[in-house]
Amino acid sequence: MERQGTRAYDKLIFEISSPGRIAYSLPDSDVPERPLGELLPREQLRAKPAELPEVSEFDIVRHYSRLSQMNYGVDTHFYPLGSCTMKYNPKINEDMARLAGFGRLHPMTPAASAQGALQLMYDLGLALAEISGMDAVSLQPAAGAQGELSGVLMIRAYHRSRGEKRTKVLIPDSAHGTNPASTALAGYEVIEVKSDAEGAVDLGDLERHLGPDVAAFMITVPNTLGNFEPRVVEIAELCHAKGAQVYMDGANLNAILGITRPGDLGFDVCHFNLHKTFTTPHGGGGPGSGPVGIKAHLEPFLPTPVIVKQDDTYGFDWKRPKSIGKLQAFWGNFGMLVRAYTYIRTMGADGLRRVSENAVLNANYIMKRLEAHYDVAAPGPCMHECVLSARRQKKLGVTAMDVAKRLLDLGFYAPSTYFPMIVEEALMIEPTETESKETLDAFCDAMIQIARETETDPRVIHAAPLTTPVRRLDQTRAAREPALRWSRPAGP
Repeated sequence: MERQGTRAYDKLIFEISSPGRIAYSLPDSDVPERPLGELLPREQLRAKPAELPEVSEFDIVRHYSRLSQMNYGVDTHFYPLGSCTMKYNPKINEDMARLAGFGRLHPMTPAASAQGALQLMYDLGLALAEISGMDAVSLQPAAGAQGELSGVLMIRAYHRSRGEKRTKVLIPDSAHGTNPASTALAGYEVIEVKSDAEGAVDLGDLERHLGPDVAAFMITVPNTLGNFEPRVVEIAELCHAKGAQVYMDGANLNAILGITRPGDLGFDVCHFNLHKTFTTPHGGGGPGSGPVGIKAHLEPFLPTPVIVKQDDTYGFDWKRPKSIGKLQAFWGNFGMLVRAYTYIRTMGADGLRRVSENAVLNANYIMKRLEAHYDVAAPGPCMHECVLSARRQKKLGVTAMDVAKRLLDLGFYAPSTYFPMIVEEALMIEPTETESKETLDAFCDAMIQIARETETDPRVIHAAPLTTPVRRLDQTRAAREPALRWSRPAGP
């Protein structure tokens, strides 16, 4: 379906500025004015006023309302980003996070005056532990990548407590980019493990690398090809036999809620992306939240403080001599925790299982509808996301990026492109559980239209997008030479 009524609104707020306009109207002050130099240190004062736009309140409202209407978002469009799980954010979650007792609670409030908040965090930790099959959970990490870092730091502390010097972490070649980054930040050497022809871990390559110097094996389940790792229990046993810990990247947890649990599969550590699986806002709507769950043998190394319950009172436990320390200024991104807690309590155990069942059904439906028009990256049914390849389109001069740009003209945000990197011209599509069959069909129809245009009229694809306020950018130049500020054009 073509997007209708889209028109460019390319004026910046500086360009609609008019000298003398103001965005407020206040009565004259009845408080005697004092020179700014008496109120603030003179070295902190500007030599001349900041060059801010001069606009009316109405100008501001209309300008930013128009800008907001140009955005793609989960409230307005299908957002099929693979691996990022762009789920609908239920509005009841927002209401609960804005309750005065939560929304206005200062993080330095004494524990005795914040019992409700501490109980929520304590109960959320228990719920996440039950969902994942872990023994304890820290809510401190501010995002999935920090959850990874904290998990790897606990693994490092565990090995050191046993007098073991292990220097390497094994990671599959299909891993999320944050995995090797977090591991390297923790001081480990990253060793890549190859995938086999079906996209699963090559057990022979894994065994070749396993040794007394390996601290952990880090893997995403389901993997980044959208498939459940078929030998995951065997992988965990191989690693444990060599004394290595097994870490699960929980980015794809939306596929297995209520069906299986990382702890039951043999994992020692698992982080959760609350902004993916548990419907808290994602990206610019964040901040994120990446709690990390661990098995009992790693519990002494949890970040401090740990929220504890004694009788009916909740508090902070700081006396943990083996802890990896504090991860951030306070106790976690509390608003995200409220939203995730609300979602879990709203859904219940049966509801969470239905989430995964519907997400898996939707992804397989898309894969089946599109398999005649695009190559499927890995054989067999997929989990919550499917990975296609535009390699056959590339032979006709149309790339995965071209497909993504054309989708914008047809009313859809693009799926993830060129990831996983082991798939040529990858298109990773994750529909989530909340999208209707009508939406999935409209998306598939658009993808099929692009596949046909590739054969009949690729010029329209190469020119795309045509209906968006900003046309196709030179992405390489934009990354290397970003325009970070607006400059007033020369002239009168």
